[in-house]
Amino acid sequence: MAAPQIPCGSPGLSACLLARKLVGTDPAGLAVAMGRGDRSGRLIFGHPGRNGRAHVESEASADERRGMTVPPVRHVPVLGREAVAMLAPHDGGVYVDATFGAGGYSRAILAAADTRVIGIDRDRTAIAAGFGLVEESGGRLTLVEDRFSNLAAVCAAQGADVVDGIVMDVGVSSMQLDDAGRGFSFRLDGPLDMRMSGRGPTAADVVARASETDLANIIYVFGEERRSRAVARAIVAARREGPILTTRALADIVSKVVRAQPHEIHPATRTFQALRIFVNEELDELSAALAAAERVLKPGGRLAVVSFHSLEDRIVKNFFAARGKAGGGSRHRPEIERAAPSFAILTKRPVTAGHDEVSVNPRARSAKLRAAERTAAPAIAGAGEPSGWPSLADVMRGG
Repeated sequence: MAAPQIPCGSPGLSACLLARKLVGTDPAGLAVAMGRGDRSGRLIFGHPGRNGRAHVESEASADERRGMTVPPVRHVPVLGREAVAMLAPHDGGVYVDATFGAGGYSRAILAAADTRVIGIDRDRTAIAAGFGLVEESGGRLTLVEDRFSNLAAVCAAQGADVVDGIVMDVGVSSMQLDDAGRGFSFRLDGPLDMRMSGRGPTAADVVARASETDLANIIYVFGEERRSRAVARAIVAARREGPILTTRALADIVSKVVRAQPHEIHPATRTFQALRIFVNEELDELSAALAAAERVLKPGGRLAVVSFHSLEDRIVKNFFAARGKAGGGSRHRPEIERAAPSFAILTKRPVTAGHDEVSVNPRARSAKLRAAERTAAPAIAGAGEPSGWPSLADVMRGG
């Protein structure tokens, strides 16, 4: 295995020390350098070799490093076998695991053929936890800490202007839900955080600063909660008495105004979903990632997306529908022009999990897999992007 490549000066050494801190081992054989430009400060794990120069980037503070933990790999991707089968990995192909998580999809793609994989995740702990898989891959896996909406730029930076397949597992991961310190779930009391990247406003910040009208809109649009106005009123009343800082505190507030029948979901489920989606701008990220995938996939390249609730699935379904329609008009408007379809739909209906998978992982019950194959037609600009919902920046500005 090649020796670490550390450029001159202290920045490269700092990155190497951070890699050791994050993964609990000496990153022997790992090429190390500091990033430049807009994505400086992101983690990248990889190896030198046939894939070119890979490196580790970070500008994390000492406090950030001390507070970081690397969970063990324990996540099995929902519909993972079906999603990878849709990609049909082949020798020499380049694939993107746009939501790396615990690496289940990446591991399967690497095992299916002599492939190269670029894994992306905005969660630094997920990237750090994937270091072992990078080592096992023998130079075929590179992990990049970034938003999956930036996948086109990530791929270009890794020398892959076009790729053979992209898989996306949209939403929060089981690892994030199970970590009380991340604040995603009301099952475990913890700080009301919910940020996937650890950057930007927290859910507690939104709860503290958003107007009652904005809170109601957020909870209604992103959580599909019918009693959103009552929940917003309860939150505003409660924060007058003191800040709402923990998941349990928020869940208790919501439970007083949303009544659930036996065997129904917890009363706070939809409110927590709404805040998580809003804080992480998940639907805008998904729309941008789909458009980026369209630009990056080569003709014959495949895109597979696993979603877990109706809002996500609707965006994916509409994206494929808008880009999978053949041209032509009607007898009323025969001259109408429509761009040639940029995708051929592979899943006329979404693929869902079977009984065996649901029995092992109840979260699989709501999962839907949709897939399509890129045609040779140019990318279609401007079709299917979401709009009309509250903006995180506007809400935090009070606008």
